[in-house]
Formats: sequence, C-alpha cells, structure tokens
Amino acid sequence: MNTINTSAHSESMEKQLADALKSVARRLDIKEYIDRDPVMNQLLKKAADRYVTGEQRQQALHTARELESAGYAVSLEYIGENTQSAEECEQAVQELSALIREAGVDRKGARVSFDLSHIGLLLDTELALRHLLELAQQAEPVGIELFISMEESAKTDRILSVYTRAVRQYPDNIGITLQAQLHRTPEDAVAQLPAGARVRIVKGAYQEPESISMPRSEALDTRYVELVEYVLQQGCRVSVATHDEALIDRMLEILQTAGADRYAEYELLYGIRPELSRRLLDRGQPVRIYLTYGHEWYLYLCHRIAEYPPNLFQAVIDILSEEQPDFVRSYIEKN
Repeated sequence: MNTINTSAHSESMEKQLADALKSVARRLDIKEYIDRDPVMNQLLKKAADRYVTGEQRQQALHTARELESAGYAVSLEYIGENTQSAEECEQAVQELSALIREAGVDRKGARVSFDLSHIGLLLDTELALRHLLELAQQAEPVGIELFISMEESAKTDRILSVYTRAVRQYPDNIGITLQAQLHRTPEDAVAQLPAGARVRIVKGAYQEPESISMPRSEALDTRYVELVEYVLQQGCRVSVATHDEALIDRMLEILQTAGADRYAEYELLYGIRPELSRRLLDRGQPVRIYLTYGHEWYLYLCHRIAEYPPNLFQAVIDILSEEQPDFVRSYIEKN
C-alpha cells in the first residue's frame, strides 16, 4: 500500500510541476526578468543548450550537417510565436527565408518548421497566409519542405484555414501538425487533410481543459495509433513525433505488419532521448531530429521540462556543470 501511495504521490507531483511550468512559460513578466538579468539568463541558457542548438542560424546548420552525415534527416525551426507587430513578423519571415536559402544549398529533403503565430497569425490570418506562400514559393524549387506547427487550441481553426488554402497551391512541400490530445483532431484529419498530405502527429504539449482534450493515458496512445493508421490509409506521409518508447515500439510493429513503414518516419526533438534515436537509426528506421535555434529559448525550455518533469533534474545538472557537453556526439556514437 505504501508503494502504491508513493507512486500516486509522485505522479501527482509531476503533474503539478508540469502544469506549473506550462503556466510560468506564459508569464511575460518572468520572461522579461530573465532577459534582463544576465546571471539568471546565463544559468538558464546552460539548461536550454541541451535542447536548443544555439541562438544563431549557423549553429543550427552546423548541427544539422553533423547529424545528416550520421544518417539522420533534420527539421529546423527558428524559435518564436505570438509575434505582436507586423515589423517583428517581417523580421521572422526574413530569418526563415535566409534559413530556407542556406539549408537548400546542400540538404534537399530538409524541413523548416515554424508557428504561424510567428509570421502574423495573431495580427491577421491573411498576413500569415501571404507570408507562408512567400516562403513556400522560395522553398519548393530548392527541395525544402515547410511544416506548420500546431499551437494552442484557440488558434486551431485559423491554423487549419491557412494550411488548407496554402496546401492547394503547394501540395508537395507544405505539411501540418496534428495534436492527438484534442477531441476534435480525428474530425479535423478527415475534413482537412487532402490525399497524400504530409502530416506530423504529436500527443500535444499545451495545457488544455479536459472538456476539449485527453489527458496522458492509454486512451490517448490508442487515439495516437488510430490517427497514424488513418492518415496512412489516405496515402499521407507521416512523422511519428513522440519520445514514448512503448508507443514507438507499438507503431513499429503495426507499420511493419501493414507494410506501411516506408511512408512513415520517426521524429524526435533534439536533446530528448538521443539513445532512442540512435537505436531506431541502427534498426534501419528513418529518423528525423527536430533542431531549434534563436533567442526565444525560454518558453521552449519550459515546455521540454514540463513534458517530462524529471528533465528538471537534468536542467539543474547542466546549470551546475562546469563542462560544455557535446550533445551531438550522443546521436552519433553507439552505446
């Protein structure tokens, strides 16, 4: 009985920590304080370095080259969301344009991911669509695939609206992310995805009310599997984006049995479970590593810890360590 109570207490504490971190991540006053305080900024940046390749584009591209040489595919994201001014949106578009241009020089098949709220969604849906089409026009001839990330559920209708209009013009290089946790997602998959679409399936990292979303559970895992199976039946190419090893093993068996594994890849975030990425690659599975860079790393760090609260211990270790770890090596060297 004591063991059961201790386990339940631990799970409850982890959930409370995850919820608190997700709330803190949205506190602009805390973010602004961290930005202003050089000591606090430097300490937390050491924890973020595990998950973010750096603040500059060239750092992300350098990491991408190393991972690609080891056999991985990559997805590159310039971190940012909820941009509040047209000028800031234009700056984000210019940075993404430079990323597409430089990534397209020697890495056909690479992916550039971003939030639509980074390029104008909060200001005007039409502005976000116009920016997306500008980027797609640039990306298509150099073989760069654009992927729209999913954000809080309050934005889902606008995100899907922009996606469905843009993908009609660029069906081969614009993809969309779907969150399995939202009750609406199975219906969205049926209504919004064209045949042959490019889709990333995630469980969902945002704090949403249970009236519209599912908690982490076996039921959510089943929903996830059903979504992957559905999109594959529609001729879609799917990124299985999860670090849940039991769920990945389940997907491996299902996809291989169905003969659909050639249309699927496994997408994992940089800094999370590198040994799992290595094992999948060694088994001959296509693995894509999601790389981020930029100055807006605070929110990203909070989400990485909230997704798996024991990462807080790793963050403390990284902050206190005097060494500069080589995170890329863990993806390349076999255990």
